[in-house]
Amino acid sequence: METPKPNRIALAALLVTAVSSGLLLSTPARSDSESSTRTPIKHIVVIFQENVSFDHYFGTYPHAKPNTDGTRYFGNPKEDTPRPNTLLSAGLLTNNPNGQNPFRIDRSVPVTCDQDHGYSDEQFAFHGGLMDRFLTHSCNDAILGPNSTLGYYDGNTVTALWNYAQHYAMSDNSFGTSFGPSTPGLLNLVAGTTYMGTITNNILTSGNIANGGTSGAVIGDPDPAGDKCSDPKRTQITMSGENIGDRLNSAGLTWGAFMGGFDNCAATHNNVAGASVVDYIPHHAFFQYWKSTQNAQHLPPSSDAAIGKLDQANHQYDLHRFYTAIAHHNLPAVSFLKARAFQDGHAGYSDPLDEQMFVVDVINALMHSPEWRETAVIVAYDDSDGWYDHVMGPIVFQSNVLDDQLLPPGNCGQPKANDPASGTQNGRCGYGPRLPLLLISPWARTNYIDHQVTDQSSIIRFVEHNWNLQPIGGGSADAVAGSLNGFFDFDHGPRAGRLILDDRTGQIASFDQ
Repeated sequence: METPKPNRIALAALLVTAVSSGLLLSTPARSDSESSTRTPIKHIVVIFQENVSFDHYFGTYPHAKPNTDGTRYFGNPKEDTPRPNTLLSAGLLTNNPNGQNPFRIDRSVPVTCDQDHGYSDEQFAFHGGLMDRFLTHSCNDAILGPNSTLGYYDGNTVTALWNYAQHYAMSDNSFGTSFGPSTPGLLNLVAGTTYMGTITNNILTSGNIANGGTSGAVIGDPDPAGDKCSDPKRTQITMSGENIGDRLNSAGLTWGAFMGGFDNCAATHNNVAGASVVDYIPHHAFFQYWKSTQNAQHLPPSSDAAIGKLDQANHQYDLHRFYTAIAHHNLPAVSFLKARAFQDGHAGYSDPLDEQMFVVDVINALMHSPEWRETAVIVAYDDSDGWYDHVMGPIVFQSNVLDDQLLPPGNCGQPKANDPASGTQNGRCGYGPRLPLLLISPWARTNYIDHQVTDQSSIIRFVEHNWNLQPIGGGSADAVAGSLNGFFDFDHGPRAGRLILDDRTGQIASFDQ
């Protein structure tokens, strides 16, 4: 059925208004802090999607098979495409250690069940690096069958992402900072740590805090305490310490977290299968876990001009205000985007086709703006959903809580003090599963695959590096994270061209090189 696209309609109207009023014809003055960067990048936009392993989307990249109806959306790969570490290149499409072989999911089956991706169960599937227990936690999809966790899509479904990879840069060696579901992933993205979370509402549902505690490392999906949209029947927590938003505030930089459904947390949209999905998911709301960066009552900004600045919204906005910022030539220095749930890519209620529409619409809008010349878009993911991936990353953070299952039960190595000031932070076993990571920018290398080990906190490390910010500290993974600098080519950019894609097919609509 037709998927509603209010974002596209609103964006078009805003762009027309902005052009007619001259808003898009000149570059606005910036504060000294925003102008002073180590690289030509003045705007970082992080599109943080849900629940995809690297092999689930790129397991045969850059080679795609036609769909069952004969359609092809991804053309022949570029001849100079580098060889990534995939199921295909590793020879794991046949004789797989899981006892069953991975299989291609056709574009006609975009919506699947949600695999088991708990902190403990993901580790168990890894089996100390043997990567051979993924079938034990398959969700037994009604169409895909009992081996569903071994399914993968290719470029004739996730066409846009493959096209971005062909024309810009991606990693085949980037990991979740720790194991576990969505909330640990987003905490690692904005703070580099899942420690310390504290339960505030005495609902002690198991699997939220390591070792069954009331405070410690977050391993589940509790809601943020104080958020008016959080479910009172779910465990709620608050986080201590600082996040990258606090660092940006201290430096006087503009920034924002833009979330689908933030203005109306009861709003819904239908996914491609026609199922109604609530837009706003509290445990996906990046900065709502910290009192310092929370907008508890979901207040709007005091004006469109205030987007990105400190006011009653406290840098937390509905997604549509990101498009307002583009149209009004007011793009913050750093933006974190969370799609409305039906477009976030999470198996069970979202899908790669709805996700593609969101990602493409955002990037197309940015490419049509004058700020594009100074912008870097990072597409990243919160966790793997339990989908099979054949690569185990290094265990940078050891842990031996009862929830750990990577080695013998209760064991992910011997924990050590992560930070002299904070002591041992147990319950942060990681790096976790390998996840997609793409960089789209005029300054990105072309058709490039980065092999350096990175993790979710590498994104905030780049923010810190670019604006000369101090690391977060307190055990944050940003202190040891791999660099994203290899994705860029600052010696030969920027490229003038814009790769405009069709949001339904992911195919190239225009490319002015």
